[in-house]
Amino acid sequence: MAVSSQNLCFHLVEARGRKGEASAEPSLGWRRGSAGASPSRVLGALVLTIAMIAAPATLAADEPALPKQTVVYKTVGPTKIEADVYRRNGDQVRPAVVWIHGGALIGGSRDGVPRDIADLCRTNNYVLISLDYRLAPEVKLPAIIDDIKDAFTWIRTEGAAQLHLDPQRILVSGGSAGGYLTMMAGICIQPRPKALVAYWGYGDVDGPWYVEPSPHYRQQPLVAKEDACRVVGREVLTGSSNRDRFTYYLYLRQNGLWTREVTGFDPKTERAKLDPYCPVRNITTEYPPILMVHGTADTDVPYQESADMAKALETRGVWHELVSVEGGGHGLGGGTADKQAIADAHARAIAFIRKQLGD
Repeated sequence: MAVSSQNLCFHLVEARGRKGEASAEPSLGWRRGSAGASPSRVLGALVLTIAMIAAPATLAADEPALPKQTVVYKTVGPTKIEADVYRRNGDQVRPAVVWIHGGALIGGSRDGVPRDIADLCRTNNYVLISLDYRLAPEVKLPAIIDDIKDAFTWIRTEGAAQLHLDPQRILVSGGSAGGYLTMMAGICIQPRPKALVAYWGYGDVDGPWYVEPSPHYRQQPLVAKEDACRVVGREVLTGSSNRDRFTYYLYLRQNGLWTREVTGFDPKTERAKLDPYCPVRNITTEYPPILMVHGTADTDVPYQESADMAKALETRGVWHELVSVEGGGHGLGGGTADKQAIADAHARAIAFIRKQLGD
């Protein structure tokens, strides 16, 4: 039987009622946990986690930004799931880059498009689509994957007509959890995307790194269960910049609970149900070409995750490239990586996108 995160937090939610409800507005404050962690120490513990949300795209003052429109690609009950579309005016049919944000499937939003991706799309006149999706733990991983699949259905039907994009030339990219969803797009989207670029992503959701307490995160002040549950479990969100939600993520990683609470399945007793959500176990010869970027000193998503994907792809004869950044942490920062090596890795990814989509 699937395990719901409501079981983890329900008694706390019921006890505090509406009075203790977390604000839906972005907050820079951090609550003190039972371990007595100061706000500054907790903030420091979450720096790498917050880095999973890429900074919003910005352009130089003399470079006009692409016109943006927001579309609703799916509605579930009262919840509207949106995407931001950046496209030059005109009816010329163009290739498209679909960006999927990170945030451990718990936070983040479509606002976080990396500048180099935005600049590439502006320079090459690509359509850029940045997706939101419903977030865990209020929904579980199967619903999130359904959102991604439905997004591509919209992109290739209504979206192709409205946005004048070429449904045969779509490249998918994302970072961290967005990198995971990018890898998933290679197995769950039909027709397959033309190519994929996954930044510090992961090919499984039930490895020891996720189902066991994280030694790295347990070096930080321990988050109390009550504090973790206080910030989730209310309305379904489709994107969130509320940093308090990462208190919940920290709690899950410190206790090895991420897989159970985010997927809805117990990795100890329901591993077979997790198989469809692990790209590394579902590689076929039809998997799209993929370029992966990962730092070797990543303490959030192990470098081995991309290395294991590379091995699985090699076994099936799928074109792939793993750009390894020696000493790079999560997002390539926070480690000992050389700045030029980081810049070169990003440049190789951009060159790959340009080669796959053309002019």
